[in-house]
Amino acid sequence: MRAGTALVVVLITIGVLAGPPGPHAQRPGGVPRIGYLVLPPLVDPPSLERKAFLDGLRELGYVVGQNIVIEYRSAAWNRELLPELAAELVELRVDVIVVIPGAIEAARDATKTIPIVVPSLGDPVESGLVASLARPGGNLTGPGGTTSELRGKQLALLKEAIPKLSRVGVLWNPANQGGSRQFQEMQSAARQLGVAIQSYEVKDPNDIPPALAAMARRRADALITFASSLTTAYRPIIVEYATKHRLPTMFDLKAEVEAGGLVSYSPNLPDLFRRAAHYVDRILKGAKPGELPIEQPTRFELVINLKTAKALGLRIPQTLLLQASQIIE
Repeated sequence: MRAGTALVVVLITIGVLAGPPGPHAQRPGGVPRIGYLVLPPLVDPPSLERKAFLDGLRELGYVVGQNIVIEYRSAAWNRELLPELAAELVELRVDVIVVIPGAIEAARDATKTIPIVVPSLGDPVESGLVASLARPGGNLTGPGGTTSELRGKQLALLKEAIPKLSRVGVLWNPANQGGSRQFQEMQSAARQLGVAIQSYEVKDPNDIPPALAAMARRRADALITFASSLTTAYRPIIVEYATKHRLPTMFDLKAEVEAGGLVSYSPNLPDLFRRAAHYVDRILKGAKPGELPIEQPTRFELVINLKTAKALGLRIPQTLLLQASQIIE
């Protein structure tokens, strides 16, 4: 056997014995790869939340296509596709997976080793996703998005805006992580405020029209919507329904008030996605996700649309206007 041929055989043998590189092995050129898994369709230009995540990466020195690669996977509302899509990202040996609420379980079930970052984590301890907020353990972490007082505060603000409020429809997805506990909190607050809660569950797009039709029949005085990828995607339909039926609305997202809703109160969601970029950065630099604390939001924003209030014939109390972070006129 000639020397050159022998060298090739030796190198091949070493490669076989060594096996494939591990999931976090350094890639040629040192370019890390991020998986991005979502339930709804991906839109172009990006949603405010995805744009905030990309802006956060850019602020940290990451430029997509130059020193970082993002592998996008969308189930386009077909939940049955999520496990397959998550498995694809694992097969690609991405360095970290960013998972939007709605697809968390698929990613968690697909890998116990690749770090998972979730923007806007809600109730991760109660749902068993992490051991604790301070020290999550495992491979999942991210910035928190809800607190135990959020839903009660939303209902109290709506009652302040509409003192005669007696029946409130709640549009929510019980499959969302933390959704059931948040709904229970709102029910508890409703009893204290003397308000009756009407539950309208929406788990997929087909649930939206019958839920709104049922709400019209039961004559709710106002509507509260729990943010989810589904309600965000169907924002125009929900806002159009509320406008047509002269229904005051409370949303989680400022964008929904800018689109014609009455009021929103929540942490700033784009800020949470921007913060998720910092988690990704720390993980790429060697931090273990199980040791990165889940930061709870400390800044909440109240946004009021006075144009919508006028169309509804509502006079927003000055006490509420003084609390507002932003007023849309």
